[in-house]
Amino acid sequence: MAAPSEKLMKLLPLIRDYARSFNGTYGHSLRERNLSQLRTRGNKIGKTAAQLHCQPKRPSSCTKLPLVFIPGLAVVKAVSFGFGNSAPAAKESPPSNPGAAKTQTIIAEADRLYEDNDPIQLYNYLIQFKDIENDGILWRLARAACDKGKFLGRKDKTQRRVCVYEAFEYAKKALALNKENFACHKWYAILLDYTGEYEGMKQRISNAYTVKEHFLKAIELNPRDSTSMYSVGYWCYAFADLAWYQRNIAAALFASPPKSTYEEALGYFQKAEEVDPGFYSMNLVMLGRTYMHLGKPEPATHYLKMAIQYPVKTADDEQAHKEAQELLKKLGVKQ
Repeated sequence: MAAPSEKLMKLLPLIRDYARSFNGTYGHSLRERNLSQLRTRGNKIGKTAAQLHCQPKRPSSCTKLPLVFIPGLAVVKAVSFGFGNSAPAAKESPPSNPGAAKTQTIIAEADRLYEDNDPIQLYNYLIQFKDIENDGILWRLARAACDKGKFLGRKDKTQRRVCVYEAFEYAKKALALNKENFACHKWYAILLDYTGEYEGMKQRISNAYTVKEHFLKAIELNPRDSTSMYSVGYWCYAFADLAWYQRNIAAALFASPPKSTYEEALGYFQKAEEVDPGFYSMNLVMLGRTYMHLGKPEPATHYLKMAIQYPVKTADDEQAHKEAQELLKKLGVKQ
Protein backbone atom coordinates (compact mmCIF):
# COMPACT_ATOMS: atom_id res chain seq x y z
CA MET A 1 0.00 0.00 0.00
CA ALA A 2 1.30 3.44 -0.88
CA ALA A 3 2.48 5.80 1.83
CA PRO A 4 0.00 8.48 2.92
CA SER A 5 1.93 11.17 1.07
CA GLU A 6 1.69 9.17 -2.14
CA LYS A 7 -2.04 8.68 -1.63
CA LEU A 8 -2.51 12.38 -1.27
CA MET A 9 -0.49 13.01 -4.40
CA LYS A 10 -2.75 10.62 -6.28
CA LEU A 11 -5.74 12.38 -4.82
CA LEU A 12 -4.76 15.70 -6.38
CA PRO A 13 -7.19 15.30 -9.32
CA LEU A 14 -10.01 14.76 -6.84
CA ILE A 15 -8.87 17.73 -4.81
CA ARG A 16 -8.72 19.86 -7.94
CA ASP A 17 -12.27 18.98 -8.95
CA TYR A 18 -13.61 19.46 -5.47
CA ALA A 19 -11.83 22.77 -4.95
CA ARG A 20 -13.00 23.99 -8.36
CA SER A 21 -16.53 23.10 -7.42
CA PHE A 22 -16.42 25.34 -4.38
CA ASN A 23 -14.48 28.06 -6.12
CA GLY A 24 -17.31 28.27 -8.58
CA THR A 25 -19.89 28.11 -5.87
CA TYR A 26 -19.21 30.64 -3.20
CA GLY A 27 -17.81 33.84 -4.72
CA HIS A 28 -20.80 35.05 -2.96
CA SER A 29 -20.31 38.48 -1.69
CA LEU A 30 -19.89 40.44 -4.89
CA ARG A 31 -22.76 38.66 -6.59
CA GLU A 32 -25.00 39.05 -3.60
CA ARG A 33 -24.32 42.74 -3.65
CA ASN A 34 -24.96 43.13 -7.35
CA LEU A 35 -28.09 41.02 -7.18
CA SER A 36 -29.45 43.05 -4.31
CA GLN A 37 -28.83 46.30 -6.17
CA LEU A 38 -30.60 45.01 -9.25
CA ARG A 39 -33.56 43.80 -7.23
CA THR A 40 -33.76 47.10 -5.39
CA ARG A 41 -33.92 48.92 -8.72
CA GLY A 42 -36.50 46.42 -9.87
CA ASN A 43 -38.74 47.24 -6.94
CA LYS A 44 -38.50 50.95 -7.68
CA ILE A 45 -39.79 50.57 -11.20
CA GLY A 46 -42.43 48.02 -10.33
CA LYS A 47 -40.79 44.95 -11.80
CA THR A 48 -39.55 41.79 -10.18
CA ALA A 49 -35.91 40.81 -10.26
CA ALA A 50 -36.83 37.80 -12.30
CA GLN A 51 -38.27 40.03 -15.01
CA LEU A 52 -35.13 42.11 -15.04
CA HIS A 53 -32.88 39.12 -15.51
CA CYS A 54 -34.78 36.70 -17.65
CA GLN A 55 -33.35 37.91 -20.98
CA PRO A 56 -29.59 37.45 -21.11
CA LYS A 57 -29.48 38.97 -24.59
CA ARG A 58 -30.58 42.37 -23.35
CA PRO A 59 -28.14 45.17 -22.55
CA SER A 60 -26.05 45.05 -19.39
CA SER A 61 -28.65 46.98 -17.40
CA CYS A 62 -30.75 43.83 -17.50
CA THR A 63 -28.15 41.40 -16.20
CA LYS A 64 -28.13 39.71 -12.89
CA LEU A 65 -25.27 38.41 -10.82
CA PRO A 66 -25.86 36.18 -7.84
CA LEU A 67 -23.57 33.02 -4.59
CA VAL A 68 -21.27 31.28 -4.08
CA PHE A 69 -17.15 31.31 -5.50
CA ILE A 70 -16.86 32.49 -4.49
CA PRO A 71 -17.99 34.80 -7.91
CA GLY A 72 -18.57 37.17 -8.12
CA LEU A 73 -17.46 31.70 -5.13
CA ALA A 74 -22.07 32.30 -6.92
CA VAL A 75 -23.18 34.85 -4.72
CA VAL A 76 -25.63 34.70 -2.18
CA LYS A 77 -27.81 37.65 -1.51
CA ALA A 78 -28.42 36.41 1.95
CA VAL A 79 -29.83 39.75 2.98
CA SER A 80 -32.80 39.32 0.70
CA PHE A 81 -33.41 36.44 -1.63
CA GLY A 82 -36.74 37.86 -2.62
CA PHE A 83 -37.95 38.56 -6.12
CA GLY A 84 -39.33 42.05 -6.03
CA ASN A 85 -42.42 42.12 -3.84
CA SER A 86 -43.82 38.83 -5.04
CA ALA A 87 -41.92 36.29 -2.97
CA PRO A 88 -42.26 36.69 0.79
CA ALA A 89 -40.91 33.14 1.18
CA ALA A 90 -37.49 34.44 0.21
CA LYS A 91 -37.19 36.55 3.34
CA GLU A 92 -35.16 35.23 6.24
CA SER A 93 -37.08 34.02 9.26
CA PRO A 94 -37.59 36.55 12.08
CA PRO A 95 -34.42 37.24 14.06
CA SER A 96 -34.06 35.69 17.48
CA ASN A 97 -34.69 39.07 19.10
CA PRO A 98 -37.08 40.78 16.67
CA GLY A 99 -38.66 43.13 19.21
CA ALA A 100 -35.64 45.26 19.93
CA ALA A 101 -35.82 48.56 18.07
CA LYS A 102 -32.06 48.92 18.40
CA THR A 103 -31.53 45.57 16.68
CA GLN A 104 -33.74 46.51 13.75
CA THR A 105 -31.93 49.82 13.39
CA ILE A 106 -28.55 48.08 13.34
CA ILE A 107 -29.70 45.62 10.68
CA ALA A 108 -31.18 48.35 8.53
CA GLU A 109 -27.96 50.37 8.65
CA ALA A 110 -25.86 47.27 7.94
CA ASP A 111 -27.94 46.53 4.86
CA ARG A 112 -27.55 50.11 3.70
CA LEU A 113 -23.77 49.95 4.11
CA TYR A 114 -23.69 46.62 2.30
CA GLU A 115 -25.18 48.32 -0.74
CA ASP A 116 -22.32 50.83 -0.65
CA ASN A 117 -19.83 48.08 -1.54
CA ASP A 118 -17.34 48.95 1.20
CA PRO A 119 -16.53 45.76 3.15
CA ILE A 120 -14.20 47.51 5.60
CA GLN A 121 -16.71 50.18 6.52
CA LEU A 122 -19.44 47.56 6.96
CA TYR A 123 -17.23 45.38 9.12
CA ASN A 124 -16.14 48.32 11.28
CA TYR A 125 -19.78 49.21 11.83
CA LEU A 126 -20.98 45.71 12.72
CA ILE A 127 -18.03 44.64 14.86
CA GLN A 128 -19.10 46.98 17.65
CA PHE A 129 -22.27 44.86 18.01
CA LYS A 130 -20.58 41.45 18.02
CA ASP A 131 -21.71 40.73 21.57
CA ILE A 132 -25.40 41.27 20.82
CA GLU A 133 -27.05 37.86 20.66
CA ASN A 134 -29.06 38.28 17.50
CA ASP A 135 -28.77 35.96 14.52
CA GLY A 136 -29.64 38.68 12.02
CA ILE A 137 -26.72 40.79 13.19
CA LEU A 138 -24.32 37.88 13.55
CA TRP A 139 -24.75 36.29 10.13
CA ARG A 140 -24.29 39.73 8.59
CA LEU A 141 -21.15 40.18 10.66
CA ALA A 142 -19.95 36.75 9.47
CA ARG A 143 -20.48 37.84 5.88
CA ALA A 144 -18.78 41.18 6.51
CA ALA A 145 -15.75 39.54 8.12
CA CYS A 146 -15.54 37.11 5.20
CA ASP A 147 -15.72 39.96 2.69
CA LYS A 148 -13.09 41.87 4.64
CA GLY A 149 -10.81 38.85 4.44
CA LYS A 150 -11.27 38.60 0.68
CA PHE A 151 -10.55 42.30 0.31
CA LEU A 152 -7.41 42.30 2.47
CA GLY A 153 -6.36 38.90 1.19
CA ARG A 154 -5.52 40.30 -2.20
CA LYS A 155 -2.35 41.74 -0.64
CA ASP A 156 -1.94 39.68 2.51
CA LYS A 157 -3.23 36.10 2.41
CA THR A 158 -2.73 35.67 6.14
CA GLN A 159 -5.40 38.32 6.71
CA ARG A 160 -7.90 36.24 4.78
CA ARG A 161 -7.27 33.26 7.01
CA VAL A 162 -7.69 35.30 10.18
CA CYS A 163 -10.93 36.80 8.89
CA VAL A 164 -12.31 33.44 7.73
CA TYR A 165 -11.93 31.90 11.17
CA GLU A 166 -13.34 35.00 12.82
CA ALA A 167 -16.30 34.94 10.45
CA PHE A 168 -16.92 31.25 11.12
CA GLU A 169 -17.25 31.94 14.85
CA TYR A 170 -19.98 34.50 14.14
CA ALA A 171 -21.72 32.09 11.76
CA LYS A 172 -21.72 29.37 14.41
CA LYS A 173 -23.21 31.73 16.98
CA ALA A 174 -25.86 32.93 14.54
CA LEU A 175 -26.88 29.37 13.71
CA ALA A 176 -27.03 28.42 17.39
CA LEU A 177 -29.39 31.35 18.01
CA ASN A 178 -31.78 30.62 15.15
CA LYS A 179 -31.76 27.36 13.23
CA GLU A 180 -34.80 28.50 11.27
CA ASN A 181 -32.92 31.26 9.44
CA PHE A 182 -31.81 30.08 6.00
CA ALA A 183 -29.06 32.71 5.83
CA CYS A 184 -27.45 31.29 8.98
CA HIS A 185 -27.27 27.83 7.40
CA LYS A 186 -25.96 29.27 4.15
CA TRP A 187 -23.11 31.19 5.74
CA TYR A 188 -22.26 28.35 8.09
CA ALA A 189 -21.84 26.09 5.04
CA ILE A 190 -19.76 28.62 3.14
CA LEU A 191 -17.42 29.33 6.03
CA LEU A 192 -17.09 25.71 7.08
CA ASP A 193 -15.75 24.97 3.63
CA TYR A 194 -13.46 28.00 3.73
CA THR A 195 -11.90 26.87 7.02
CA GLY A 196 -11.30 23.49 5.40
CA GLU A 197 -8.97 25.20 2.94
CA TYR A 198 -6.55 25.77 5.83
CA GLU A 199 -6.99 22.41 7.54
CA GLY A 200 -6.03 20.15 4.66
CA MET A 201 -7.94 18.52 1.86
CA LYS A 202 -8.79 15.44 3.87
CA GLN A 203 -10.62 17.61 6.39
CA ARG A 204 -12.19 19.71 3.67
CA ILE A 205 -13.60 16.68 1.91
CA SER A 206 -14.74 15.29 5.24
CA ASN A 207 -16.58 18.58 5.79
CA ALA A 208 -18.35 18.10 2.47
CA TYR A 209 -21.18 16.15 4.04
CA THR A 210 -21.94 18.89 6.55
CA VAL A 211 -21.55 21.62 3.93
CA LYS A 212 -24.15 19.95 1.74
CA GLU A 213 -26.45 19.33 4.70
CA HIS A 214 -26.58 23.02 5.59
CA PHE A 215 -27.10 24.15 2.01
CA LEU A 216 -30.00 21.72 1.78
CA LYS A 217 -31.41 23.12 5.02
CA ALA A 218 -31.11 26.65 3.61
CA ILE A 219 -33.12 25.51 0.58
CA GLU A 220 -35.71 23.83 2.81
CA LEU A 221 -36.18 27.06 4.75
CA ASN A 222 -36.11 29.20 1.62
CA PRO A 223 -37.27 27.26 -1.46
CA ARG A 224 -36.38 30.23 -3.68
CA ASP A 225 -32.72 30.36 -2.68
CA SER A 226 -31.25 29.83 -6.15
CA THR A 227 -27.62 30.20 -5.14
CA SER A 228 -27.81 27.47 -2.52
CA MET A 229 -29.42 25.27 -5.17
CA TYR A 230 -26.51 26.01 -7.49
CA SER A 231 -24.05 25.25 -4.69
CA VAL A 232 -25.59 21.84 -4.05
CA GLY A 233 -25.68 21.17 -7.78
CA TYR A 234 -21.98 21.89 -8.06
CA TRP A 235 -21.31 19.69 -5.05
CA CYS A 236 -23.16 16.83 -6.75
CA TYR A 237 -21.40 17.41 -10.06
CA ALA A 238 -17.95 17.45 -8.47
CA PHE A 239 -18.40 14.03 -6.91
CA ALA A 240 -20.25 12.56 -9.86
CA ASP A 241 -17.35 13.60 -12.09
CA LEU A 242 -14.70 11.51 -10.31
CA ALA A 243 -12.88 8.97 -12.45
CA TRP A 244 -12.97 5.34 -11.28
CA TYR A 245 -9.38 5.44 -10.03
CA GLN A 246 -10.10 8.63 -8.09
CA ARG A 247 -13.08 6.93 -6.48
CA ASN A 248 -10.84 4.05 -5.45
CA ILE A 249 -8.32 6.42 -3.92
CA ALA A 250 -11.05 8.30 -2.07
CA ALA A 251 -12.48 5.02 -0.82
CA ALA A 252 -9.06 4.05 0.52
CA LEU A 253 -8.84 7.26 2.51
CA PHE A 254 -12.46 7.61 3.66
CA ALA A 255 -14.89 5.05 5.00
CA SER A 256 -17.79 6.59 3.09
CA PRO A 257 -16.51 8.87 0.32
CA PRO A 258 -18.94 11.52 -0.98
CA LYS A 259 -20.71 10.51 -4.16
CA SER A 260 -23.52 11.72 -6.39
CA THR A 261 -24.81 11.53 -9.97
CA TYR A 262 -25.07 13.87 -12.94
CA GLU A 263 -28.82 13.48 -12.81
CA GLU A 264 -28.89 14.76 -9.24
CA ALA A 265 -26.63 17.69 -10.14
CA LEU A 266 -28.79 18.54 -13.14
CA GLY A 267 -31.89 18.63 -10.97
CA TYR A 268 -30.42 21.34 -8.76
CA PHE A 269 -29.11 23.42 -11.67
CA GLN A 270 -32.51 23.21 -13.37
CA LYS A 271 -34.37 24.15 -10.22
CA ALA A 272 -32.09 27.13 -9.62
CA GLU A 273 -32.74 28.36 -13.16
CA GLU A 274 -36.46 27.79 -12.80
CA VAL A 275 -36.61 29.76 -9.55
CA ASP A 276 -34.50 32.65 -10.85
CA PRO A 277 -33.96 32.62 -14.65
CA GLY A 278 -30.56 33.88 -15.77
CA PHE A 279 -29.39 34.55 -12.21
CA TYR A 280 -25.82 33.33 -12.73
CA SER A 281 -23.71 32.75 -15.81
CA MET A 282 -21.94 29.73 -14.33
CA ASN A 283 -25.25 27.99 -13.69
CA LEU A 284 -25.85 28.13 -17.45
CA VAL A 285 -22.40 26.66 -18.08
CA MET A 286 -22.98 23.87 -15.58
CA LEU A 287 -26.33 23.06 -17.17
CA GLY A 288 -24.55 22.72 -20.51
CA ARG A 289 -21.67 20.72 -19.06
CA THR A 290 -23.98 18.33 -17.22
CA TYR A 291 -26.16 17.75 -20.28
CA MET A 292 -22.97 16.90 -22.20
CA HIS A 293 -22.11 14.22 -19.65
CA LEU A 294 -25.62 12.84 -20.02
CA GLY A 295 -25.21 12.60 -23.80
CA LYS A 296 -27.72 15.33 -24.65
CA PRO A 297 -25.98 17.79 -27.00
CA GLU A 298 -29.03 19.84 -27.95
CA PRO A 299 -29.93 21.19 -24.48
CA ALA A 300 -26.20 21.46 -23.75
CA THR A 301 -25.74 23.71 -26.79
CA HIS A 302 -28.77 25.78 -25.80
CA TYR A 303 -27.45 26.64 -22.35
CA LEU A 304 -23.86 27.15 -23.46
CA LYS A 305 -25.00 29.66 -26.06
CA MET A 306 -26.98 31.44 -23.36
CA ALA A 307 -23.81 31.61 -21.26
CA ILE A 308 -21.92 33.22 -24.14
CA GLN A 309 -24.72 35.76 -24.61
CA TYR A 310 -24.62 36.61 -20.89
CA PRO A 311 -23.21 40.14 -20.38
CA VAL A 312 -19.78 40.14 -18.74
CA LYS A 313 -19.77 41.98 -15.42
CA THR A 314 -17.53 39.88 -13.19
CA ALA A 315 -14.57 37.53 -13.38
CA ASP A 316 -17.03 34.66 -13.11
CA ASP A 317 -18.81 35.87 -16.23
CA GLU A 318 -15.49 35.98 -18.06
CA GLN A 319 -14.77 32.43 -16.95
CA ALA A 320 -18.26 31.35 -17.99
CA HIS A 321 -17.72 32.76 -21.49
CA LYS A 322 -14.37 30.99 -21.78
CA GLU A 323 -15.68 27.62 -20.62
CA ALA A 324 -18.80 27.86 -22.76
CA GLN A 325 -16.73 28.55 -25.87
CA GLU A 326 -14.44 25.60 -25.16
CA LEU A 327 -17.37 23.27 -24.57
CA LEU A 328 -19.15 24.37 -27.75
CA LYS A 329 -15.99 23.58 -29.68
CA LYS A 330 -16.04 20.07 -28.24
CA LEU A 331 -19.63 19.77 -29.43
CA GLY A 332 -18.55 20.91 -32.89
CA VAL A 333 -20.75 24.00 -32.76
CA LYS A 334 -19.58 26.93 -34.85
CA GLN A 335 -19.59 30.30 -33.09
